[in-house]
Amino acid sequence: MRLLSPGERERGVVTASTGNHGHAVALAARKAGVPVSVFAAKKTAPSKLAAIRAHGADLHVIDGVELEAELSARAEADRSGRCYISPYNDMDVMAGQGTLGIELAEAGHRLDAVFVSVGGGGLIGGIGTALSHLSPSTQIIGCWPENSPVLLRALEAGFIHDVPESETISDGTAGALEPGTVTLPVCAEVIDQYVTVSEGLIKSAMWALADHEHWMVEGAAGVALAGLAALKAEMEGKTVAVILCGRNIGADTFASALAQRPQAPFMKAVEK
Repeated sequence: MRLLSPGERERGVVTASTGNHGHAVALAARKAGVPVSVFAAKKTAPSKLAAIRAHGADLHVIDGVELEAELSARAEADRSGRCYISPYNDMDVMAGQGTLGIELAEAGHRLDAVFVSVGGGGLIGGIGTALSHLSPSTQIIGCWPENSPVLLRALEAGFIHDVPESETISDGTAGALEPGTVTLPVCAEVIDQYVTVSEGLIKSAMWALADHEHWMVEGAAGVALAGLAALKAEMEGKTVAVILCGRNIGADTFASALAQRPQAPFMKAVEK
């Protein structure tokens, strides 16, 4: 919002989001006095849509998938002459997300690895870029749900293409990528290792955080901790950080997803 010219601030901004980005843009726009329209897919969690509306955003719910919401938002921005703020395909947004990497470096701990869940790639691209300069020995590990490895498949192929997806509790990382996204080359450069995790392991991670730390996190945060669990043998004896990138989940959704308590003592397995 601070980067907008006076004319851009007056005209307002448009964005698309599965929830967290839209929530953040709506909050920042409200504080800056900037009109904002947010486009979201119909399957976006009701609690996330409610949070966006609560900040006074003009919310447009698209009867389609996440990418359709992004393309609709960009088209509306072009039509109306407003600034479009992508949730990931934007260098300024990625730079803002990268401040997490700066915070990790400034904490003063020697970090062997950082686990980050991956959707569009902005978060891990920003964190990885920051740490590549401030802590180049730190390994950046990208974590994906097995049911939605869209950017992973693009990284493997070297280009963006259609990837089959299944339902995932990690709605914040789900969905196809906008063509030509700036995150693809950045992520190809900064991500050192890839890991995919099952829905069961993601839910076990979410349960463990609720049980052990009393934190109710959303699926995308569970993906990163599940990634650590998947690589626990490899990480033994190392100092690692896990980015818990969101608590934006409704109580009903959380309770429904975790109706059955995982059998394995998840946190003890990770600590070992």
